[in-house]
Amino acid sequence: MHGVSVIKEDGIATVLLSRGKVNALNEPLVEQFYDNLVNIEKDETIGAILLTGKGKFFSFGFDVPEFLAYSRDEFERFLRKFTDLYRYLFLYPKPTVAALNGHTIAGGCMIATACDHRLMVSGKAKISLNEISFGASVTAGAVEMLTYCIGHRKAQDVLFSGAMFTPEEACQIGLIDQIIEEDKLLEASKLIAQDYINKDLVAFASIKKWLKGPAVERMQQREADSIKEFARIWYSENTWKNLQAIVIRD
Repeated sequence: MHGVSVIKEDGIATVLLSRGKVNALNEPLVEQFYDNLVNIEKDETIGAILLTGKGKFFSFGFDVPEFLAYSRDEFERFLRKFTDLYRYLFLYPKPTVAALNGHTIAGGCMIATACDHRLMVSGKAKISLNEISFGASVTAGAVEMLTYCIGHRKAQDVLFSGAMFTPEEACQIGLIDQIIEEDKLLEASKLIAQDYINKDLVAFASIKKWLKGPAVERMQQREADSIKEFARIWYSENTWKNLQAIVIRD
């Protein structure tokens, strides 16, 4: 197991991120995540996906210490897999609900914005696309998904500031849709997923395609260049020093 498990019940596939204490994203996890999405799409008994994490993090984002051992070519290979994952999730033909159980940072936030509906636990959890804070850029797809969720001007504020948003702040700008108490998060998320399932899912997939398709087309046009640029900045001297200071405690 690489940190992704699936539980199927009542027409809902609950996809659980459970890698270490912070559910950091590495290459095997991304591959397993993608493969699970493919299998769930083929399963006619499943009408919706509920995505959540284990512990106090939905996801920390990239497993930075692990990627420090990657060559630039290897890192670009990972980025291609990661962007394929969120693009697939963003246009996924079945409804997707993110139950953000804790901190949702950087690459974890990108995964969240790929989902159709986002609920976040109340309390101290933060959500952020904070790449600029440690000198990294973002991918073209990350910009498209964020802009789809909150609009261009607010997306600029989020990305330029690198701010860590409370659930209340995130809800105000549309980065999340609902704030739910921890002990009610999964129940509330399942109700949203079930509400989607009760609709015509063929019509849902068609509407979703027309809503999100233009953003996906722009992603596909620019993603390869953005991956190259992301990697170039990632391996720059100043950013590399910042990355070396990041520690993940399992």
